[in-house]
Amino acid sequence: MSPLPSSTHVVLIPSYNPGPKVFDTVSAARAQWSPVWVVVDGSTDGTAEQLQALAAADEGLQVFVLPENQGKGAAVLHGLDEAARRGYSHVLTMDSDGQHPADLIPRFMSTSIASPACMILGKPVFDASAPLLRVRGRKLSNAWANLETLWIGIGDSLYGFRVYPVQALRKVMRAHPWMRRFDFDPEAVVRLAWAGVHPINIDAPVKYFRADEGGVSHFNYLRDNILLTWMHSRLLLGFVLRLPLLVWRRLFAR
Repeated sequence: MSPLPSSTHVVLIPSYNPGPKVFDTVSAARAQWSPVWVVVDGSTDGTAEQLQALAAADEGLQVFVLPENQGKGAAVLHGLDEAARRGYSHVLTMDSDGQHPADLIPRFMSTSIASPACMILGKPVFDASAPLLRVRGRKLSNAWANLETLWIGIGDSLYGFRVYPVQALRKVMRAHPWMRRFDFDPEAVVRLAWAGVHPINIDAPVKYFRADEGGVSHFNYLRDNILLTWMHSRLLLGFVLRLPLLVWRRLFAR
């Protein structure tokens, strides 16, 4: 039986050339929640047409197709704008490649419903499938994010399985046009924390699939680490400018 549709919370899946894993991801998400939206970010692997065919037979699934690849952040922003237009207050973002645990969608959503002013952040629990270089490398980004927010409580800055308040994130993204590509996730949590959106962390497993298991990765160590370095350079400048306010909040705000 399909879940009853929510009038406030929607699952949002940005997707770019994900391969067949996207169909498992969408099916698993639909088993847990309604509605589920997929924003196809200029995919050229044929998945857009197949997803549209699925949506034609499922009123709880909607697919938006962007004409060209614009980046993960741009795809999320498209979904946020549509959510705001339709009156949804929150979106749960998850990757299209099957790495995120769809069975935890109801828990994340119920936590958000109980604390609507907060962002609900997945804190990854890695298994043996996780590449060691990726696990170690994210520690640096997390260290920067915690410094930039004066350790407000961001458990992981990169894990994209999370629930955002729609209006708060739209406001941040509209003010910062750089937030459109792969490095969207850490910048979003830092800037939302600066805006007073408190994080709530929930442990969530993450699964990395090998190529022979249908896994597809678009991560490029050189390119994407350069993006992350540039992003944290911008955030560090913003941190310095906001430091008095952040210190006051940490010491006196309740």
